[in-house]
Amino acid sequence: MQNFNYHSHTYRCMHADMDMSDEEYVQEYIKMGFKKIAFTDHCPEKNVIDDRPKIRMKYSQKDEYIKSINILKDKYRNKIKIESGFEVEFMPGDEKNILELKNDSDKIIIGQHFIYDDNKKLKIFSKAECTDEELYRYGEYIKKSMELKIADIIAHPDIFLYRRPVFGEVEEAVTRMICEAAEKYNVPLEINLNYIFGKTYFENKKYNNDSFEEQVKKLGNVVYPRKEFWDIVSEYDIKTIYGLDTHRRGQIMLFNELVDLANIIIGEETINKLNFVEDL
Repeated sequence: MQNFNYHSHTYRCMHADMDMSDEEYVQEYIKMGFKKIAFTDHCPEKNVIDDRPKIRMKYSQKDEYIKSINILKDKYRNKIKIESGFEVEFMPGDEKNILELKNDSDKIIIGQHFIYDDNKKLKIFSKAECTDEELYRYGEYIKKSMELKIADIIAHPDIFLYRRPVFGEVEEAVTRMICEAAEKYNVPLEINLNYIFGKTYFENKKYNNDSFEEQVKKLGNVVYPRKEFWDIVSEYDIKTIYGLDTHRRGQIMLFNELVDLANIIIGEETINKLNFVEDL
């Protein structure tokens, strides 16, 4: 079992469990045998780019968030290693503010949920279809975040395929752009487990007691991880990790089952070729 997880949220993003404390997450990780974790909540924006409600912490919460994680880091130092961090969208022109977040914390994961369209409006992958040009723009944003040494990890790198049922030449080209940069700059790619969680054990935002065999039957509704993407990743020498992308009480306890489901999607042959690492 991978005994670390660097993708974990808190109530501050306002779409995780609002009644779950930072310490409760730590206690669940310890119970599951994790040795190292990073809290990487959705980043606050000094200059607001994404003004949707209940998406990220407020900028005024940043210092309190880091302080809370540092207190837990010390309190549980003999049981688990804890780091602070943020999940960030790399947006051109906002590099200074992103680097400020990096300097204030231990880890930055790039979770690129959106890009700018031609009119500098947000194009959110889960909400709207993207043009081929916009997919290439996603690849360029990811590449630039690595070139500037901002990204410690690329979270759900295949999210750009959210509304792309067909994996064609453009999708492959963007995938290879990301892979070449990840290999060159030695930045790990994350197999994200949260979307699987939301379509199986937490279907319709409510826990169910369905058997593992029944959960497997639901995988047809999972958009990412995307097998075609990871097939290509396996051709490169790229560090690979699993990311829980934790938002819910009890989600950590399902880590092993969620990994097994991800492996079914990607396929044993590809999984065996990926360069999984023991730590970062």
